[in-house]
Amino acid sequence: PVFRADKNRLHLEARYNYEDYETFSGWFGYNFMGGKKVEYIITPMVGGVAGLSNGIAPGLEFTFTYKGFEIYSESEYLFDLKTSENNFLYSWTDVSWSPKDWLWFGLSGQRTRLYQTDLDIQRGLLIGGGLKQWELTSYLYNIGFDDPFVLISLSVGF
Repeated sequence: PVFRADKNRLHLEARYNYEDYETFSGWFGYNFMGGKKVEYIITPMVGGVAGLSNGIAPGLEFTFTYKGFEIYSESEYLFDLKTSENNFLYSWTDVSWSPKDWLWFGLSGQRTRLYQTDLDIQRGLLIGGGLKQWELTSYLYNIGFDDPFVLISLSVGF
């Protein structure tokens, strides 16, 4: 699970099993937002990670929206406190279009790079819908490859 709270410019986030199994991370960030035709939210963050992985992680989340099109991305680099062999770069990017306020679909990609290993890139499709404060988005990654998988995101705003 991921819990996010935004109050004006303040961004707080808590994650479990996100950076690693049995691992908690807590994040603090600052929201820069604005725009007329192209709306944006850019959030630089810093997080502490504890559990099977332990470290400090600078991160960045951003969203750009223009006439129903949206680019969302989140990235982080984990500096492991024990050994640099466990450092890694993570990035998730969605490009979507919303023909209605309650419907969106598009492309998604995830990239993870562990220290001194090849890049692992997951590519996929996304489709989502919303009703009042609820949103459900489904992702289908690695279509046509040996290891396809589905990821489902359920969120509620309050």
